[in-house]
Amino acid sequence: MTRSRLGKQLAEVVSVLNRMGVPFALIGGLALAVHQVIRATQDVDFLVASENAEEIDKALTELGYRCVHRSADAGNYLRDDERIDLLYASRPIARRLLAAAVEQKTALGEFRVIGVEGLIAFKLQGWINDPHRTQDLEDIRALLRVHRTTLKTAEVREYFRLFDQEPLFDELQHSID
Repeated sequence: MTRSRLGKQLAEVVSVLNRMGVPFALIGGLALAVHQVIRATQDVDFLVASENAEEIDKALTELGYRCVHRSADAGNYLRDDERIDLLYASRPIARRLLAAAVEQKTALGEFRVIGVEGLIAFKLQGWINDPHRTQDLEDIRALLRVHRTTLKTAEVREYFRLFDQEPLFDELQHSID
C-alpha cells in the first residue's frame, strides 16, 4: 500500500512522539475520519500533554518544522506546505480527554485518537475561538448525525454548557432528526 504524503507526515510525527513517550491523541480532521466523518484536511492535529511542549518543539524543529505560533495553549508548525497543529492539554477536561483517548487501527496507522465526545468539544472550542470557522459546526453536526445512537449526550451537553451554548446544542440535535 502506498501511503499518502499526509499519511507519511502523520507516521513520522507519531513515531517521534511514541519514541519520546509523550502522551498524545489525534484530533481535528484526521480524527473525524476515524469517527466515520470524511472531509478533506491539509494538516495533522494532536492533543499533547502541556508539560511536553518544549521537548516536542525541539523534536519538530529537528524534523525540519518551524514554529509559526506558540502559546500556553497551542503550537503551530510548518515544514514546506506540511502543517502540524498542537493543542496543549493543561486544563482538567483536556487532560481527562487525553487520558481517555483510545488506540485505533486506521488506514494511516495505529495511534491514540480522541473520543467522539471530546472531538465535538474541541470543534466547539475552535468555533467559539473563531466564529468564522463554520466548518467546525458542520463537523459537529456530522458527528452528531453519525453517532446519534451511541453518543454520550449528557457529556456533550456539558461541553456546550461550559461555553454557554446549550441552545446551539439543541438546535444542532434537532437539525439532524
